[in-house]
Amino acid sequence: MRWPKDPANQQRPGLTYRGLRALAREIVQVWFREVDVVDDENIPSEGGVVFIAWHPSGLIDPMLMVATLPGKMSLIAKHTLFKVPILGALMKASGALPIMRSTDIKGDGADSQTHNADQLSFVAESVAGGGKLIIFPEGTTHSESDVKRVRTGTARIMQMAIEQCKKEGLTPPSLIPVGLHYSEAHTFRERAAVIVERPMELPKLPETSDEPETDETGRRTWVREVTSDIENELKRASHATSSWQERHLIWRARSIVHAERSRASEGGVSKPTYAESVLGARRLRAGWEYLAKHDPERTDKIETRATAHFENLDQLGLHPLDIDVKPAELTKKKYISNNIRWLWSVAWMFGLVTWGAMIGTLPPYYANRLLTNYAIRRNASQAALGSIKVYSSLVLFPMWWAIITAAMIWLLLGEDSAVKELFASHWLLIYLTKIPLIIVGIILIFFWPLTGRANLVLQANASRSWRVIRRWKRWKDDSIEWDALRNEQLAIARVLTSLGDEMVLPGDADWQNPQFGTDDAEVVRMR
Repeated sequence: MRWPKDPANQQRPGLTYRGLRALAREIVQVWFREVDVVDDENIPSEGGVVFIAWHPSGLIDPMLMVATLPGKMSLIAKHTLFKVPILGALMKASGALPIMRSTDIKGDGADSQTHNADQLSFVAESVAGGGKLIIFPEGTTHSESDVKRVRTGTARIMQMAIEQCKKEGLTPPSLIPVGLHYSEAHTFRERAAVIVERPMELPKLPETSDEPETDETGRRTWVREVTSDIENELKRASHATSSWQERHLIWRARSIVHAERSRASEGGVSKPTYAESVLGARRLRAGWEYLAKHDPERTDKIETRATAHFENLDQLGLHPLDIDVKPAELTKKKYISNNIRWLWSVAWMFGLVTWGAMIGTLPPYYANRLLTNYAIRRNASQAALGSIKVYSSLVLFPMWWAIITAAMIWLLLGEDSAVKELFASHWLLIYLTKIPLIIVGIILIFFWPLTGRANLVLQANASRSWRVIRRWKRWKDDSIEWDALRNEQLAIARVLTSLGDEMVLPGDADWQNPQFGTDDAEVVRMR
């Protein structure tokens, strides 16, 4: 994983923040098997920055952004989160800024408006001074496929920060949308991509006059316009769709288009990085939306055909990749080599690595599952479930490692320990009982997470080999009409590929990014 470096021309984040960011990166690397950061060079080297993103995955979203974005980030969060044990302390230490919504203020409307303005002014002052801020403008996490209505708070912060920079002669702040993309955010060992978009071009602030009411009207108009642009930019950055079904169809279509282009390049079907997959999905979505608007009859036919094919694969328990990578000839040599790879990984797993990982991870893992199942029974949303998994892991795993480290120290060094007596009876093992307690503690406290990480790598290798072995057995199933499935998938892929070649799409050399607040589909054009 390539973590972006902190800007050399800015003050280095403090030790506490760097420590918390290192923890976030460690969790992110464990939770996701692949994390891609794309276009971080879009972040300007001077002035404050407000990063905005949609919020589909609860605690996972801010943790991923803190882990991947360079420099010290401040996070806008509801004030109630600062009261949560441990989480509140971590948020304070990381420089997060609490916000109390106007609906949380007791009193009349004037009191809540004044309080809200004071809080936004405090945040804007931080941004004007060069601070970096993470905001989720929707104001809440959700599990919808589209961006929810954006609140005006982000635009108001930018308005106040720009005005302050103008007064003090400072570099104005930048507003940067960030695309957060997950193969499955709430499932362990999936993939994620963080796409840093170009800074938004904001309209010029209205000139001030001697009439306060006129000035305030002008500011409100500016805020409404910028808020609308923010909502549209988040939709574009997040590849918003009307439904998850439509999003899944786009991603499946993307996979067969990628396979077709790989075959055309004579390099064989290759596995793209997740960032490349995200770009492919963006291209397909933009072209599809354009064509649906200008030639709906054509897109309806293609969609009906593709949907029927993918439903057929689902009924057979197959993935489009099973069709694309099926070799023309099933040789025993490749089958045996995959079995050897699987056995090699499993053999190492069942050595020192796995029993250390089992002792260090299974009890807190099952405790985490109990909490998750309880939340499911209470009808918690998918975003909340992801947060519960991550937050409880932050508490349960270190707590368990401390407990078993203390237990192991007693077993090895305790005066009444039977293990110590057993070791003392052997001329070589007796030296283990003479290791200083502090050294044993340090070794063990790092041993549990390290064996867990090593086990993940071995497990990933074993899982990949096992998937190939299972796929091989499916390929040997003569009851499946492989030729018919392959011909249909190739036909759909070639139709989609030819459509893409007819259009100028995101990622092409002659592609021109749309104006801010405009969807990609609005600037797609035929060649």
